[in-house]
Amino acid sequence: MSKINFDMPEDKKIFWHTSSHILAQAVKRLYPGVKLAIGPAIDNGFYYDFDVEKPFSREDLDAIEKEMANIIKENLKLKRFVLPKDEAIKFMRDKNEPYKVELIEELPEGEEISFYEQGYFVDLCAGPHLDYVSSVKAFKLINATGAYWKGSEKNKMLTRIYGVSYPNKTMLDEYLAMLEEAKKRDHNKLGRELEYFTTVDYIGQGLPIMMPKGAKVSQILQRFVEDEEEKRGYVLTKTPFMAKSDLYKISGHWDHYRDGMFILGDEKADERGEEVLALRPMTCPFQFQVYLAKMRSYRELPMRFNETAYLFRNEASGEMHGLIRMRQFTLSEGHIACRDDQLAEEFANCVDLAKFMLTTLGLEEDISYRFSKWDENNKDKYIGSADEWERVQDKMRDILNDLKIDYYEADGEAAFYGPKLDLQIKNVHGKEDTLITIQIDFQLASRFGMEYVDSDGSKKNPYVIHRSSIGCYERTLALLIEKYAGAMPTWLAPTQVKILPIGFNQHDYSYDISKKMQSLGIRVEVDDRNEKIGYKIREAQTEKSPYMLIVGDKEIQSNTVSVRSRKKGEMGAVAVDGFIKDILEEINSKAI
Repeated sequence: MSKINFDMPEDKKIFWHTSSHILAQAVKRLYPGVKLAIGPAIDNGFYYDFDVEKPFSREDLDAIEKEMANIIKENLKLKRFVLPKDEAIKFMRDKNEPYKVELIEELPEGEEISFYEQGYFVDLCAGPHLDYVSSVKAFKLINATGAYWKGSEKNKMLTRIYGVSYPNKTMLDEYLAMLEEAKKRDHNKLGRELEYFTTVDYIGQGLPIMMPKGAKVSQILQRFVEDEEEKRGYVLTKTPFMAKSDLYKISGHWDHYRDGMFILGDEKADERGEEVLALRPMTCPFQFQVYLAKMRSYRELPMRFNETAYLFRNEASGEMHGLIRMRQFTLSEGHIACRDDQLAEEFANCVDLAKFMLTTLGLEEDISYRFSKWDENNKDKYIGSADEWERVQDKMRDILNDLKIDYYEADGEAAFYGPKLDLQIKNVHGKEDTLITIQIDFQLASRFGMEYVDSDGSKKNPYVIHRSSIGCYERTLALLIEKYAGAMPTWLAPTQVKILPIGFNQHDYSYDISKKMQSLGIRVEVDDRNEKIGYKIREAQTEKSPYMLIVGDKEIQSNTVSVRSRKKGEMGAVAVDGFIKDILEEINSKAI
């Protein structure tokens, strides 16, 4: 490809994909025994996976960068050629590249396999690529991490090198500056420094400990969500954390999701007809039992169930990251049983609730909408017929269009029982995850025998909408830490006011103010340590406290406090009651 427009996503991917080949060539020059795996372009650069004896250090990456620069100076041309499948397998086998052989063997019979050659280096690749490596003017290798082959912890752990490249140095410098800012905001670093959460090796990966600050923000969010859902007609349930395999067999999770579940005891006991328990990865089949407690009438629908659910999923160790992806997490989960004529309105209400939550938190501008559909070429992943899937997907598409949602479609991302709308969000490093999901389920009601008596006396299965309103609380907390760089909006801040008496003589006055604020629901702390006031102020600033109230003899005499705002700076002396009135207005309005 002779010319590219770096502003175009597809051209950018071509540029970064070519950069990954330059990286692979440099590694092979320096470490001839290394085995090549895969090296795609990603949303914010590229990576390549290598099978090496020991992981690459930062010094190794520096040496690889120098060799990449040498390759670029050689101005090698990228040349494409193809081979039949059997010759392609032999070609890569002769090069002692077992991962490439495995990839080729998985391709359909009769297919021509394409390769790209640059100098003496050849890589299996579908392309396209730049014409010359010299188009890559500026690059940087970011880091090296572990990554399982094909993303499965059952496979060998490889070493993945991440990099980024640009057509000029100015663009690279701008990106690296943004990356430094992202590191400062990374919840995995900042959340620990501010004591929101911690992890302990002998407890396990993906099992964070919420410290008082993190627990408090999670509690605020949970109360906010549950109160808002109650206003919108939801009824609360509380269901078990585990169940027998019998439940998951009815729902289909035993066949379609067992690898992602924590099974207690001997799984083979199930084959012997003995009882097997598993921790729940979701609440849907549990909440269905509330519906099934008695026969329902069409007049009772819609029925809206919500629950703050503790869920357990057996994530691969390489996939877990701070509070973003865990093995135990808390979800604002809910399920709605409704008639066909109610489906569009109920779905719209779920979208409205999610948008309300995101707007209140200040996250709505960071969201994209993905219409997640089934993969018609991999029907074994799903339950239900092709006709049913197409009918329900068409129905969901009509709903989304009527709501004028700016969405994109993604094949193969649906739940095994129905399509969904995923509200996607990126962390500070550009990694995208699902924050909130709203799913249309047209299968499980029938499997569980959920029915209602319709107006004509016939029995029908309801649709079920699976939805979250704020998503996983831990993931939402992580995104809030990153969004606000730890400086939470006042209504969410674990400590909203720090009272800083200058000396011992102001302690009684400070605690009188503190008690008054606490009685009104304001979260307040008094720093009564025998430290200089400047030290106390600096520490309160480091802790990102929204307000500091400095108290000396002058403030006691005038019944005031000297207010220092995180956003506005010094605000001078303010009457105590006046400050309380203003901060309560800020908290109650949930101002961002």
